[in-house]
Amino acid sequence: GTGILSSQPEENPHWWNANMVFIPYCSSDVWSGASSKSETNEYAFMGALIIQEVIKELVGKGLSTAKVLLLAGSSAGGTGVLLNVDRVAEQLEEMGYPGIQVRGLADSGWFLDNKQYRRTDCIDTITCAPTEAIRRGIRYWNGIVPERCKLQFKEGEEWNCFFGYKIYPTLRCPVFVVQWLFDEAQLTVDNVHLTGQPVQEGQWLYIQNLGRELRNTLKDVTASFAPACLSHEIITRNHWTDIQVKGTSLPRALHCWDRSLHESNKNGKAPLKGCPIHLIDSCPWPHCNPSCPTIRDQFTGQEMNVIQFLMHMGFDVQKMAQQQGLEPSKLLGMLSSGN
Repeated sequence: GTGILSSQPEENPHWWNANMVFIPYCSSDVWSGASSKSETNEYAFMGALIIQEVIKELVGKGLSTAKVLLLAGSSAGGTGVLLNVDRVAEQLEEMGYPGIQVRGLADSGWFLDNKQYRRTDCIDTITCAPTEAIRRGIRYWNGIVPERCKLQFKEGEEWNCFFGYKIYPTLRCPVFVVQWLFDEAQLTVDNVHLTGQPVQEGQWLYIQNLGRELRNTLKDVTASFAPACLSHEIITRNHWTDIQVKGTSLPRALHCWDRSLHESNKNGKAPLKGCPIHLIDSCPWPHCNPSCPTIRDQFTGQEMNVIQFLMHMGFDVQKMAQQQGLEPSKLLGMLSSGN
């Protein structure tokens, strides 16, 4: 595999020689379903049960002697980590393996149940507002959410537990959250489409506000990595080592997190010096971080530099320079050099 699944030390400096198991996403239920095929229901949604079966099978293949189990996932898999990490820990305890430390790594699955830029009727998954999609989905999937989260909400309101900032405070296992501040999947469900026409001012303000809201939901997340880029998914990309927040790459932050958990198990010490695990960009617009992945025009496939991208987004250099108290030429210079 690539990124965190790679067995090359250059591409995966910390976990290249770990035992890895990849579970394909075939259940379409955000890993929450427990609904088998029946006479009335021709579809099976069994994501939650698939994970349990895989854990059972792996115990006989060496998992029983593991010190750490890292449950990782991207996009729907990232949300699936939040929904399943405590259940996996409980399952291993019940099977008689309380010594295995279970941890989660949720990539691009920390969605917001925010107001859409333009409200649309729920005709399909793309036009459906995130809350409505999950609300309907849970019924089809017979979706399971963790008991501790469920207790926070009224009956019928379990959909809340699919949103990271609501479920995270209820989790027992340590979870590292990786999230682009301007996630493309979030923008799609919010009906902000960045193709073809330059972005209107309303959209531009909406996008910046999304970054602010997301940053806010992560402020109490102990271990997090949130670059100000427009993208989706990162841990299985081979460029995952290139992206930095405040001078720290994601593999380095994960290594720091791993070490801090190891140390705190030993003696409950304060965070390790010079080893940051709470990394969130503070600059305010997409791709203000110079290490962001390359942007491609969705129509032509051409690569764009930051200035071309911002112009395409309808970015007003004069106005922005004024807001930042800079000369326009100075702002353009800073953007093109990536400062």
